[in-house]
Amino acid sequence: MKISSIRSFYAGLLMAGVTATAPAAAGTITVTEKVDLAASPARAWDTIRDFMGWQDWHPAFAKTELVKGDGNTQGSVRLLTAKDGAQFTEELVQHAPMSRMYKYRIMESPAPVSGYVSTLEVRERNGGSTVVWSSTFTVKSGTTDDEARKLISGIYRLGLDNLAKTVK
Repeated sequence: MKISSIRSFYAGLLMAGVTATAPAAAGTITVTEKVDLAASPARAWDTIRDFMGWQDWHPAFAKTELVKGDGNTQGSVRLLTAKDGAQFTEELVQHAPMSRMYKYRIMESPAPVSGYVSTLEVRERNGGSTVVWSSTFTVKSGTTDDEARKLISGIYRLGLDNLAKTVK
């Protein structure tokens, strides 16, 4: 799927009615999406483990630049650039290869959310693996909770659905 603009993509998701989870608590939104893969957990993890390599598996992103750190340790900061040029500055909060999980937070972005913290993990499943992508955040003024849920859920679905097509 070609994305001409992150903002246009977000608008399309809103019109498509993408679903997400209910809020975790008043003012805090939680979104969780997952995909089951036939691939082993090790193979799935090998595809997504590199915090600096999202452009290799997520079709919305074009490149990643290291701003601080070494890229895959706590405190590393990346500048993730979407195919339309939109930029996301994100910090790696936790990277746990033995658990096949990492957590990151958005420091700056065009997304209508604040306090965004997300976890990407691979779980073992009979005959394969499950990749779970979840987050919590608050919604910026001018956007409804449902709109924000749909936006985040849609970007997760785009990446996870691509994994299902490409990770064997």
